[in-house]
Amino acid sequence: MVSTVRIARKELTEMLRDGRFRALAGVVLAVSLVSLAAGWRHYDDLSRQHRTAQSATREQWLRQPNKNPHSAAHYGVYAFKPKSQLAIVDTGIDPYMGVAVWLEAHKQNEFKYRPAQDRTAVQRFGEMTAAETLQILVPLFIVLMTFSAFAGEREQGTLRQLLSLGVSRRTLALGKALGSAAALGLILVPATIAGVAALLLTSRDGLLASEPTRAVWLAIVYLAYFAIVVAIALAVSARARSARLALVILLTFWFANGLVASRAIADLAAVLYPTPSAVAFQKALERELNDPADVRRRLDRRKAELFQRYGVSTVDALPIAFSGISLQEGEEHGNEVFDRHYSRLFAQYERQNVVYRLGALAAPMLAVRSLSMGLSGTDFAQHRDFIDAAETYRRDIQRVMNEDITANQKKGEVYLAGAALWQKVPDFEYSAPPTWWVLVNQRWSLAILGLWLVVSIASMFGATQRARVD
Repeated sequence: MVSTVRIARKELTEMLRDGRFRALAGVVLAVSLVSLAAGWRHYDDLSRQHRTAQSATREQWLRQPNKNPHSAAHYGVYAFKPKSQLAIVDTGIDPYMGVAVWLEAHKQNEFKYRPAQDRTAVQRFGEMTAAETLQILVPLFIVLMTFSAFAGEREQGTLRQLLSLGVSRRTLALGKALGSAAALGLILVPATIAGVAALLLTSRDGLLASEPTRAVWLAIVYLAYFAIVVAIALAVSARARSARLALVILLTFWFANGLVASRAIADLAAVLYPTPSAVAFQKALERELNDPADVRRRLDRRKAELFQRYGVSTVDALPIAFSGISLQEGEEHGNEVFDRHYSRLFAQYERQNVVYRLGALAAPMLAVRSLSMGLSGTDFAQHRDFIDAAETYRRDIQRVMNEDITANQKKGEVYLAGAALWQKVPDFEYSAPPTWWVLVNQRWSLAILGLWLVVSIASMFGATQRARVD
């Protein structure tokens, strides 16, 4: 009886002899290597710039001259989002969300320096990351090399001969799948080696240093995706009346899965859960921030608490500077407003993300894209995690400055603080969430990808069992 390995070897040999395979494999491998090299260069440049800028902004904070702490609070600092090494593979939303935020008193600022804003439309269209190569170009390669796996043999009359030798249909399907996987490996193995080399050349204290399992999970996700595409291609080839029809069906699937679904589901999510424009959001925010009634109520309540604690009846009789208390109460008011408005905005974004993830039920690439960005540290959930960390740091700075004013400001005197106070503010440090956090956050995408894998493999074996031989 013909073994699965012999069938796989036959499939691989036929592909290697096919000029189409050599041409397509060369193109896919070249694009993969170029995209990895471009990703590594971009990561290296940007990481170096971030480290330099973060060090410079810290030095500027510490070297401030003597000044009132509130002036120092307005002087502020920059917080730069650390670049994940796996951004070499998948840049995710980073080019569109910005890389740094200015932390100052009274304001929760938006992120600045968005690389996508500096590119022309042509540049954005022409850029191909390693993730896009894996998500779009490799599936196209699989389709073009496997569409005739069954249909072509049926047209040539060799399928009947194989089955007449006693080869089971299950063995035939598995052998063709393994042969296709071996051919794909001739592209993926060199690309993987290049990717590992690029990662080894990155900083040793980044995301992968603490969470190397992210890279392992990323590899598992893409291997599962390729297995899905191979299984679907073989299932269609087994059931299609001709190789030409199989090619048309598979190209339609590839186009819908890789190019249409992402935009269509994103547009649907935006319609179902619209978000305000930047102008409308800012106006609503400022309207509530500038409401004097709430600030006045907070100050009156705080005065009453202080009068009772210190046994006085006027602000001037307090042993502490009420100006510092007033500034902090203003900050607390602003914090509540920021939390309320940004929470609503982020909740709407999360609802859109849920729609996008559920859209993976119709297109497996959507699940892969979500998981790829999540494991690469470039999705919105981890961007929001950094936003929260930076905002917490900003609020800590304001509290330290205002508490110093409260303790040291004397009525009728100009109070100036110096280096001792600036050093009380620690350097900003951020640690990305662990791998398990990402997997929990991406659990629906992971489950849907697993569902696609099971269904596609079952469909491949089922289609092979029902395949016509003439």
